[in-house]
Amino acid sequence: MSSIQRDLSLTGQPPASINSIQKIGTAIGVGGLIILLLALFNINLLNKTLWLTLSLVSIFGGILLFSYGAYADKQEGIKNDGVWFKSISSRGFLAWVAGLALTGFYIVLYFKADLLGLSAEGENTGLIALFDPLSKILSGNPASQWFVYGTLYTIAILGFGIKFLWKYRHNRYERLRTISVMFFQTAFAFLIPEFMARLNSDDFSLPYYDIKNVWPLNYYNFEQYRVDDFISAGEIGLALLLFGIASIFVITPILTYKYGKRWYCSWVCGCGGLAETAGDSFRHLSDKSEFAWKVERWVVHSVLVFVVVMTTAVISTYLGYDPDKYWLTKDIFLIGVGVFLTLLFTAIWIFKKEELQKDARYGAFGYLVIVLALIGIHYTSGSTLFLIPAETLRTSYGFLIGSIFSGVIGTGFYPIFGNRVWCRFGCPMAAILGLQQRLFSKFRITTNGGQCISCGNCSSYCEMGIDVRAYAQKGENIVRASCVGCGICSAVCPRGVLKLENAATDNRINSREVLLGNDVDLMDYLNQN
Repeated sequence: MSSIQRDLSLTGQPPASINSIQKIGTAIGVGGLIILLLALFNINLLNKTLWLTLSLVSIFGGILLFSYGAYADKQEGIKNDGVWFKSISSRGFLAWVAGLALTGFYIVLYFKADLLGLSAEGENTGLIALFDPLSKILSGNPASQWFVYGTLYTIAILGFGIKFLWKYRHNRYERLRTISVMFFQTAFAFLIPEFMARLNSDDFSLPYYDIKNVWPLNYYNFEQYRVDDFISAGEIGLALLLFGIASIFVITPILTYKYGKRWYCSWVCGCGGLAETAGDSFRHLSDKSEFAWKVERWVVHSVLVFVVVMTTAVISTYLGYDPDKYWLTKDIFLIGVGVFLTLLFTAIWIFKKEELQKDARYGAFGYLVIVLALIGIHYTSGSTLFLIPAETLRTSYGFLIGSIFSGVIGTGFYPIFGNRVWCRFGCPMAAILGLQQRLFSKFRITTNGGQCISCGNCSSYCEMGIDVRAYAQKGENIVRASCVGCGICSAVCPRGVLKLENAATDNRINSREVLLGNDVDLMDYLNQN
């Protein structure tokens, strides 16, 4: 029989039905989920350790078997065949079902954990009780809804991480960063905090602490009860508190200067880890429109302003005015915040003014005025902090940003909005690192426009909504605050046009003249560099 395809389709044929191995993997994975559903509906599973093990092994094994069936018999190289033909990856019926199911799970997890079996008094029941044996092994405590979530989250990153490794096995950079996020999620986000809890006793207590979670992601880290817990834990607690502060002002700026925000967003962060592994199939769904880009800039930086104001307010509530009782008084703290922000934005305005878009310059200036005005109102009036009680600010931020945005929308709607909607529009950590990357980092994606064939793969699979092809066609370096350095644009390029680099900051942003070359002496340019 002839294998010649005689139709005139330019997009290829719709993907064939999943093969037998994938069907078996799907059945095994669904079996593991059914066990969780049985526990959720309070079906009495006598040996919880056995049933939990069967469930988690089935889910993990089902993902691995499905991935093996998908990629084992294919040649190396990225295969995104038919993504717009599949219901799950083209905002079809299955995508909406998955999105609504995930969203429903997040809503129950955050706001109705009792429906999962969480008990404030007595023993847990339902789904959470199923995880009690594992929780007691790791921390010595019964499970909570967050332990259930953390376990499933880690299983998802490990399972889909291996799927990602198979899919991108030809690309060393993708393999390394995927192994990195798998390691940091398993060790730093899941196991170490549980082991730390086992060290607690009546005389010694450490708060739950994901060491890799830097402010403002852990916006709660500087609340009074946590600071008191750190101090009461002695040298270890004080070291953790100082490490958290150093992470903000020393560690992250240095690493971002050297490597861009990719060191965190694509190599360490748990949110980014889930987006890159479980969310890889949905990266092409990110909105590439100019309107989305404008909304992104204003929303994510508004969230950043919100968390700065809120954190300042919370810290101020437990500081006093008496210098004999407090080495850091409320006056000194508020004035210090104002001076720091003033110096920071003044330096940006003087040295980096030309590298910012007009609206970004005035937006940054406007936000500075707002923050300083709020500090001034409190300092001069002595009324309720920032006109709104600090606790109200914190709970509002935790509900709107920490719960609804990052969890319900950010993760629940991967199949609808793409896998990085939280990172693009809501993550204040991404906003801070993005500003540092845009203004001070050595990182950039260099382009060789002479080799670009305008296929559009780079733009299609940019999860951050960047029109990479527009830069590549002009031979411009890609230096965007939103870029997380995942490297997929480079990996899917059939011509090797794109390359992730860390180099000197000279001529980092305005590189257009190198390629256009009509009005520039290229030999003279090379001699200058």
